[in-house]
Amino acid sequence: MPDRVDVGAAAAVARAYREQWASVLATTARLTRDLDLAEDATADAFAAALQTWPRDGVPRSPGGWLTTTARRRALDAMRRDQTLRNKLPLLVEPANCAAVEGAVLEDPPAVADDLLRLVFTCCHPALSREAQVALTLRLLCGLSTAEVADAFLVSESTMAARVTRAKKKIAAARIPYRVPAAAELPDRLDAVLTVVHLIFTAGHTAATDQLVRPELVTRAVHLARTVVAIMPDEREARGLLGLILLTDARRPTRLDAAGKLVLLADQDRTRWDHTAISEGRRLATESLRGGRSGRFAPQAAVVALHAEAPRSSDTDWRQIVGVYDVLLAAWPSPVVSLNRVVAVSMVDGPQAGLDELAQLRDDPRLAGYRYLPATRADLLRQLGRFREATAAYRAALEHSDAGPERAFLQARLAEVDAHARGGWSTSHPDDAGPNAAAW
Repeated sequence: MPDRVDVGAAAAVARAYREQWASVLATTARLTRDLDLAEDATADAFAAALQTWPRDGVPRSPGGWLTTTARRRALDAMRRDQTLRNKLPLLVEPANCAAVEGAVLEDPPAVADDLLRLVFTCCHPALSREAQVALTLRLLCGLSTAEVADAFLVSESTMAARVTRAKKKIAAARIPYRVPAAAELPDRLDAVLTVVHLIFTAGHTAATDQLVRPELVTRAVHLARTVVAIMPDEREARGLLGLILLTDARRPTRLDAAGKLVLLADQDRTRWDHTAISEGRRLATESLRGGRSGRFAPQAAVVALHAEAPRSSDTDWRQIVGVYDVLLAAWPSPVVSLNRVVAVSMVDGPQAGLDELAQLRDDPRLAGYRYLPATRADLLRQLGRFREATAAYRAALEHSDAGPERAFLQARLAEVDAHARGGWSTSHPDDAGPNAAAW
């Protein structure tokens, strides 16, 4: 029986780590105004949970227990060492321990949500944009260095070095991090929206058996809604929330009963979350009104066009190509170009898509990006060039983690390899390509 309790308690701690780390850290940092101290105290709280919960049982509110413990550990440390606040004053100018214990950091705060306050804080203009986003994702949003590296299309070692340099710059320059005033929020908005979008992406295409990390998706939705609430006139914030809602509306249909990946073209659209789709379409429409679009409004428009089609065959692919052209003008990203290739192939055929894809194959920003060889493999499969498709699927698998996506690619590899050897094939020339948007 004790072993079962230990296993159950350990599982509860692991679940709390996935779901509560960021909020515990954010609340503790608001108290301490020192990010290093808040991190140490939060880690100590989870370590204490591993020792205490197996003995005393899992508390009714794990997050509340962890937050209380982290705050106590932080205050104890501050009392023991008054000089700690001078070591790395990340958030605001040092305050005495007694003031911190009952502090009200803003009256009223420009951003009431603790986690979002800290996201805005870490997106400090003194740091480069990449450092802002990487540091926030790594330290405050519960993503591993490998997950952050994947989001930036760089190696894990490169990202680890980038985060380390950013922290050293903060320490060396003694950057006074503080909660930004309301007038400063617009200057940090783009970085904050980037963070929220990457959190959602990490949750939406996770390398897990369920394909989704619900806690990250929920966190992204919460943050996006909070940004819209505090900055209701920002069209890009509305566009991002619309994009997230429209994309996540497909979640119930992305895997079949056996846990296998279901392509967008084959999903049961009656099971999509139509309440989320309705809200997402409204937000997408609002974000496109009045003035030049940014990054997120056109992306939301693409997903809305998919949601509007009663059947896959009704999808207005030509209009989607046009929206991607608008998006590329605002945001010339190689990932956007890759997604546009799939849309082009649906309008003009797989050879047209393959021709456009040739222009991206040598782009160093896509090196190691699994959807590049996966998309090429699918276009070659549709053209019946099975030997080349086999090599491309193998290249995609080299960069694919475990989970339904990898299983899907393995099944496609077996299919084209068998056909190349003169065996069977169940390929469909009108299948959507296997990129992130295809499921």
